[in-house]
Parts: sequence; C-alpha cells; structure tokens
Amino acid sequence: MKKLFSRILQFFKGEKFHRYLKTLRYSLYVILHPFDGFWDLGHEKRGSMAAAHTIVILTLLTHLWDMRFASFMFNNTRWERVNILMVILGILVPLAIWVVANWSLTTLMDGKGKLGDIYMATAYAFTPYVIIGLPMIVVSNLVTFEEGVFYTYFNVFALIWCVFLILAGMMMVHDYGLGKGVFSSLLSLAGMAIIIFILLLFFSLISDAVAYFVSLFKEISFRF
Repeated sequence: MKKLFSRILQFFKGEKFHRYLKTLRYSLYVILHPFDGFWDLGHEKRGSMAAAHTIVILTLLTHLWDMRFASFMFNNTRWERVNILMVILGILVPLAIWVVANWSLTTLMDGKGKLGDIYMATAYAFTPYVIIGLPMIVVSNLVTFEEGVFYTYFNVFALIWCVFLILAGMMMVHDYGLGKGVFSSLLSLAGMAIIIFILLLFFSLISDAVAYFVSLFKEISFRF
C-alpha cells in the first residue's frame, strides 16, 4: 500500500503530470488568442492528447450535469428517462465523424492536419462550453424565470464561441485562409451527413439480413 501511494505521489510530482497541467491550462490561452493558440497547439507542441481527452470528458460531464441539475424552468429533461450511454454517444459519435470527414476532405484540398491534430483542435475548442456551462447550471437555480434570459444568452454565446474556435482551429491546423477554412468546414458538415447516411444504410441492411436469417431459421425449425 505504501509503495502504491509512493508511486502515485511520484506521478503527481513527475514531469509528465506537470506537462499535462501546462497543456490543459493552455486551453485558456487558446480560447482568448485562437489563431496564435491553435497554431502553437500543433506546430509548437503546446497541446496534448491527454488534455484534449480531459476537455472532451468535461464537456460530456457538463452536458449531463446541465440535464440533471439545471433548474426545471429552463430544463424540460426527465432524468429518469435519460439514457446516459446514448447521451454520451450523441456527443462522441458526431465528434468522431467530424474528425474523419474533415480529414478525408482536407487531404484532397492540401490540408496539413492529421487526424490527431483535428481532434485536438476540436477538443480544445469545446473549452468555452465547460467554462460557461458549469457556472450557468448554478445560476439557473438562483434566478427567476424573467432573469433566465441571461442563462439562455450565455449558453448560446458559449456555443457560438465554440463554433468560431472550431473554424479558427481548422484554419490553423490545415494552414488555410478564411475563405478556404469556411469552405472546407461546410464541406466537412456535408461529409458528415453522407457518412451518417451510409452508416444508417449499412446498419439497416445488416438488421434486415439478421431478421431474414432469423426468420429462415425459425421456419426450418418449425418444419423439422
């Protein structure tokens, strides 16, 4: 037990943990200086996958906590009917599809970003949602319905900020100008729609095939 505690203590005092904290704090610089921040994120190695994963996890927790603890005046979610796994997948799956779609299209448009770079930049762009969303959960339980416009305003502002940061991140990751950055992002959204359509079609065909073989097996079993 003492050895385990000693190893844990050494980990928190180690260089890797300090670098992790540094790259996590760097997200605050990125959201205030997006163009310089996203450029240095990948090119100067000032970001890390560990920090990116942490921000994504905090984003998931913020969304779940908002559904659970935000005031009933601004939240119509019935928590007892919430499928937490589906909520998590509802964020992670679009994120994964966005990364794949953006990478697939930008490789054809002389984009310089890799899958990891795109994921990291997108994850860091979620920071405003966490920073603004968490305090707003508390605020929603302290204000009246008439004052709730501030709750709505700040949440919408956080989402707009995130979208702007994602655009800035894609521009810096792929070394694009504004026009090409916007165009590639719109194409990526279209690519996401195509990927989702193909996935739905694939799972529909698989479901039909499974249903056919199950019915065939039942028919054979019934006859013999």
